[in-house]
Amino acid sequence: MKYKVTVFGVKDTSENIVEFIHKNICPVDLVITISKNVLEKNQVSGFKGLSVLTDQYGIPVFEADSYFLTDEKTRNFMEGNEFEIAVSMGWQRLIPKYVLDKFEYGVYGFHGNCGYLPFGRGRSPLNWSIILGDTRFNLNLFRYDENADSPNVFATEMFSITVHDDIRTAQYKNMICSKNLIRKLLKAYKEKNIVIKKGSKDYDSWYHKRTAADGKIDFKGRTRDLYNLIRGVAAPFPGAFALCGGEKVIIWEARPFDEMIDFSGYQPGEVVDVFDGKPIVRTVDGSLLVDRYEYCREIMAGDILE
Repeated sequence: MKYKVTVFGVKDTSENIVEFIHKNICPVDLVITISKNVLEKNQVSGFKGLSVLTDQYGIPVFEADSYFLTDEKTRNFMEGNEFEIAVSMGWQRLIPKYVLDKFEYGVYGFHGNCGYLPFGRGRSPLNWSIILGDTRFNLNLFRYDENADSPNVFATEMFSITVHDDIRTAQYKNMICSKNLIRKLLKAYKEKNIVIKKGSKDYDSWYHKRTAADGKIDFKGRTRDLYNLIRGVAAPFPGAFALCGGEKVIIWEARPFDEMIDFSGYQPGEVVDVFDGKPIVRTVDGSLLVDRYEYCREIMAGDILE
């Protein structure tokens, strides 16, 4: 069988993109995702099963038994069919060369950073951009090859990261720009005129993989760094955390509170006071107001977050 437009994805953002393409641009002929048993060996933040797309739109959904697409079922499926073009959204693994070579017009995905590829290659670029305090994000739609985030750029759109954004609102902006880029790509595909720009003058740099353990808060740090970490790993990611009495406290939402009040009588990480159920925690250069947290009990004044 020949599939013209395919989408690779494993998340709610993948579902959103499939619906966008299918309703607004052209039919999606196939979705490639992973079966639920793959989650036993792979952490996938925000995973969503996509088989519902068959019921809703009649789109065939193929569930691979390996996130790396190396299982026998996937190999047989790829070898037994023909493909034209694919968009990858939320697929956080390299797609192997044998799969890429099956697509006549290529497989295209997204990667961004504050600069230009190949700067900022690697994992969790949007999380890292918030954590590092970047104020812009340069989103590239690029053609995949066997390497990670190669500068085979089809088109680029940029959006701002404000002090009010967390990872979820940044994802909203990312999705809007992604849809604009997909419109351009599928128009070029229809016209059989996809032009790839490979002449990057930027230097190579990498973001390393983030795990849930990287969300640990050190209240000896500066307020702005703690704030950026908390908003950079908020839901649908595992969240930032500290320990209180040996138990884990997940801090989902917080904001800088005050840097002028004399908090020298409290140690960094100590809860100065609580108002309306919201703790105020001392940092090395000020304080944070914790708007939403998850803990086994209510946090009280005098508690130490460490």
